[in-house]
Amino acid sequence: MQNTTIVIDTEQVRYDAVAETQKHLRQHGASLCDLLDALDDPAGFEAFCALHAMLAAPFPDADTVKVALRDIRRIIAAQSASSLERISRERNLYAAEAAHWHGARLSDLIARFRHVG
Repeated sequence: MQNTTIVIDTEQVRYDAVAETQKHLRQHGASLCDLLDALDDPAGFEAFCALHAMLAAPFPDADTVKVALRDIRRIIAAQSASSLERISRERNLYAAEAAHWHGARLSDLIARFRHVG
């Protein structure tokens, strides 16, 4: 039986995680932005704007991207069902569904950073 050693190229993992985050936000960033703008916590929208600015840099730092994704996910998760229901009525936005979907996708992205930092 052979022993195999897996060598993880952390720089490649960092690059890939940031690239996947950039790709995701190109495709779904407008929807996430709309949700965060509608939430009762303005820190979510501010965190999204900061993340967007980070990703626009020539060499985004994977650690700060991971922290920003976690902050955004935490803010979304902290929303009460009644708050999301109110937002749905007031803004004609499926806020609860959007919160669940974006929360799950953010969790997927954060998981890509498991070997970062």
